[in-house]
Amino acid sequence: METPLIDDMIDFRRLPKDTLVLLLLIIYFPVGICLMLLRIFIGVHVFLVSCALPESFLRRFIVRIMCSVLGMHVRQQNPQSRDKNTKLYICNHVTEFDHNIINLLTPCCTPQFQGSTGFVCWARGFMEVHSTLGRGAIGESLQRYCSTEGVSPLLLLPEEDTTNGRAGLLKFCSWPFSLTDSIQPVALRVARPLIALSTPETSWLKELLWTFFSPFTVYHVSWLPPVSRQDGESSQEFANKVQELLACELGLVSTKITKADKAEHVKRKRHALPQPSTGIRPGSVGLGFMVQGLGTDERRIAKMAQQVKDVLPHIPLNVITKDLAKTNCVNVTITNLLEHKEDSSADDSDTLLFGASVNSSYSSDSAQTMKPVANSFGKSPVDRHLSLQERKEALYNFARRRYIEKHGLNQADSL
Repeated sequence: METPLIDDMIDFRRLPKDTLVLLLLIIYFPVGICLMLLRIFIGVHVFLVSCALPESFLRRFIVRIMCSVLGMHVRQQNPQSRDKNTKLYICNHVTEFDHNIINLLTPCCTPQFQGSTGFVCWARGFMEVHSTLGRGAIGESLQRYCSTEGVSPLLLLPEEDTTNGRAGLLKFCSWPFSLTDSIQPVALRVARPLIALSTPETSWLKELLWTFFSPFTVYHVSWLPPVSRQDGESSQEFANKVQELLACELGLVSTKITKADKAEHVKRKRHALPQPSTGIRPGSVGLGFMVQGLGTDERRIAKMAQQVKDVLPHIPLNVITKDLAKTNCVNVTITNLLEHKEDSSADDSDTLLFGASVNSSYSSDSAQTMKPVANSFGKSPVDRHLSLQERKEALYNFARRRYIEKHGLNQADSL
């Protein structure tokens, strides 16, 4: 299956493009407004009931029925696969209310690392975590929580941001998989007619109003068998394995695109100038994959960028694309990025993002990606030149071997 582009994984338009569907939405609009107002009134009662009743199967059943009236229908598959001894659930992220839906089926806690705090955080069903402690301290706190008897399991969303759930999964961050050696994967599918499930940079309150406006939203939850960490398996390898399992269950692609890549993509998309209809503006090829309606050259650059991303997953796509716009060659770009040789005219923000990504993304395999260095500094310019050529040749061979192993190519075919 072809690796999707970021545009395939995000809906920037809330309203449909299809003329017929848009006409149906216009006809439905007055009904949707009345339905939204009625559901706001009912939603207040749902919240009060959920606060008044103690945690139990009866409470979850009543709230689940009332949520169906709000248009949020929940279905589950393979509930017998759920392990009561597992303390960590891992789920893909589609809407702002995924954790509430899972909590309707089984008690669980989802920590809130940023955003609303206090009453709003509690009202939304999150467990408040003091983000000022740092990721290490938070990880230790959650690890102690998972080892405590009698507490509800944790539900974590390692994509750390939402997608439309139709094309691929964002790369799973590794830290949730360091909390425990056994996890329960949960595959979530969400469907809604007429309007998109979510759009970037939209608040949870607006998403809730759109949910009340739409006729219905169906959440389909599939419980996969628990997965355990193998001996010698790193947290990132464990995360990649679970990501592949969920992608296979959902029929999606497991990508290397991170939350930071999506944020950069959205930022460029929001600030992109309108493109002329007569052709491609100079310098726009490097950001061509950031806009809809990609041309042939831009799609070629995007595919080449994905090939480089497969070899160097720790490097942001915008840095890769910028170098490809200059070199127009996958091998040369890989060599440039391995040597960290960026053009002096590059933006400072890109350089900072590139450095931060390298520092934060190196895991247990970082020792294998260290750049070879010369044994000694040459006494003459000729010796120093030869040393540089040898180092560049070693870098090129390393990247070439990794690319061949990644795509399962034969050595003879790549020559």
